[in-house]
Amino acid sequence: MSVLIVGSTGLDDIETLQSKVYRVMGGSAFYASVAASFFCPTRLVGIVGDDLPQEHLNFLKSRKIDLSGLQIVKGEKTFHWSGIYEENFSKRRTISLSLNVFEKFNPRLNDRFRETAYIFLANIDPHLQLSVLNQLRSPRLVVGDTMNHWIFDKKEKVTELMQRVDIMILNDEEVKDYTGESSLWKAGQKILKIGPRFVIIKKGEHGAVMLGKNSVFFAPAFPVENVCDPTGAGDVFAGSFTAYLARRNNFSWTNLKKAVIYGTVMASLNVEKFSVTALKNINFKLIQNRFKFLKKNTAF
Repeated sequence: MSVLIVGSTGLDDIETLQSKVYRVMGGSAFYASVAASFFCPTRLVGIVGDDLPQEHLNFLKSRKIDLSGLQIVKGEKTFHWSGIYEENFSKRRTISLSLNVFEKFNPRLNDRFRETAYIFLANIDPHLQLSVLNQLRSPRLVVGDTMNHWIFDKKEKVTELMQRVDIMILNDEEVKDYTGESSLWKAGQKILKIGPRFVIIKKGEHGAVMLGKNSVFFAPAFPVENVCDPTGAGDVFAGSFTAYLARRNNFSWTNLKKAVIYGTVMASLNVEKFSVTALKNINFKLIQNRFKFLKKNTAF
């Protein structure tokens, strides 16, 4: 089975205490699609300008990602974000943000994409996420993501999204901001009552929690010795998670737990270098080794 990923596609300038990179691949859909491509055929929907470096397109094609849904607008510039991570990556400060062509993004799915069974709606305006949902014919599983900006600015639309997705993914700050609860357990239960069958709460270096109405799974983070760039880690997690379920074409509780661990593994690999650079030089054997490490060291 294939996975369809819709989200932002852009270029980033990223600075840490150790180094700085310019015009690297960024945006939720780029991160998620590259990660997903290790598990199943991947279909990408996004928009860029004709200033997107050809090397980025070549890399996406090398991963056999279907780019027929990627709009390349001539004479326009690609979405661009510039930011700085402070010590220990505890804070990220945005220096500049230029929507450019992304401001005109209005995702339209071709007939083949509309038939996709597994969907990841990466972080974009919830109005656009709902528009994509309205174009789908009969999806088997829809996974949704969001961010604080949309929770504060368009909470009603975020709620509408939650009512229509099967699985909602948020980080610990987002789930608290949305529900007003300080307890992640209470916050997760509140979101489950809205509509999704499961909610996944990402906790960064402390792992993730997946909640169902009658089930819970605690997943640790993979220990990473040298974090280089945490940008996009959540998107990599979500893209891998959804793609693993598409690969299995089965979302039993067992497979959902495995999908969380694969998402954790892929995120751990991605943060070791800037952008998606780390994913350019890995193979499935390395992914499996980290999966087995977590399985061995969390069983009792």
